[in-house]
Amino acid sequence: MLRHRSFLSLILVILATFLIGCSSPSTATVPPTYSSAQIQQIQQYIPDIQSLRDRASREIPSLIQRKDWIDVGNFVHGPLGELRLTMNYMTRNLLPQDQSKAKQITRDFFNNLVGVDQAAQQGDAKKALLNAREAIADIDNFLQLLPQTAE
Repeated sequence: MLRHRSFLSLILVILATFLIGCSSPSTATVPPTYSSAQIQQIQQYIPDIQSLRDRASREIPSLIQRKDWIDVGNFVHGPLGELRLTMNYMTRNLLPQDQSKAKQITRDFFNNLVGVDQAAQQGDAKKALLNAREAIADIDNFLQLLPQTAE
C-alpha cells in the first residue's frame, strides 16, 4: 500500500510539473497606439490635404461646367495625382487595423480620378462631375482615418 501511495504521489508531481510548465502567463494585449512622433509626422500632412480638398471642391466643378477639359486633366494629373502619392505614403504610417481601409480608400480615390480624366477626354461633364464628387468624398473618408490629436 505504501508503494502505491509513493507511486501515485510521483505521478501527481509529474502531472503538476507538466501542467505548470505548459501553461503560459496570461498577459493583457495592449492595442497598438500612435507614438507622439507618428502623430506629429501625420499631422504635418493634414493641412495640405485639407486645403487641396477644399481647392478641388471649388475648382473642379467650375472647370467641368466651363468644359475646360485641359485644365481638368492638369488638375487631376498634377495636384490630385500628388495627393494620391501622399495618401499612399501616409497609409504606411497608420495603425495596422486602419491600413487596409486606407489602402481601399486610396484605390477608390485613384479610380475616381481615372473616371474624371476619362470623362474629360470624352467631354462628358455629368460623369466627370460625379467622379469628382466621389474623389472628394474619398479624401474626406481618408482624413477621418487619421489621428487628429496627440493622446
